Amino acid sequence: MPTQREMDEAQIRGLVYKIVDGIRAKDLEGLKQAYSTDVVSFDVESPLQDVGIAAKLKNWDKVFTLFQSVNYEISDLTLTVGDEVAFGHAFGRLSGTLASGPATNGMWVRVTYGFRKIDGAWWITHDQVSVPLDVQSGRGMTDLEP
Repeated sequence: MPTQREMDEAQIRGLVYKIVDGIRAKDLEGLKQAYSTDVVSFDVESPLQDVGIAAKLKNWDKVFTLFQSVNYEISDLTLTVGDEVAFGHAFGRLSGTLASGPATNGMWVRVTYGFRKIDGAWWITHDQVSVPLDVQSGRGMTDLEP
């Protein structure tokens, strides 16, 4: 029989893969089921911070507008799970066919997640997406792979 910690980790992994499935399906309602209503997001695009589920979904809607078809993959997902909070990190890559026609392989980014258990259910309450920075040039390094 699985322990509570193992069940919690399985639920949290399910949230991350709900994000993967929601992005691939361009399904905002599906994505909404993974984030807390007060999620705080530090994305690769401005602003520095988005707060709330509406802002998070607006960012995904912008992505869906840019892509005719979209793929998303996660690599090296690592989780640390406590009783009421958890965190994780992974590499993610968004790719697909742009609405303007050409296909793109996208780029690998670093993703960090914060989770909270609220009324017995796990939610993503924070995420951060970033690319390494070449300090001398001031440019993001978008050609790196895990």
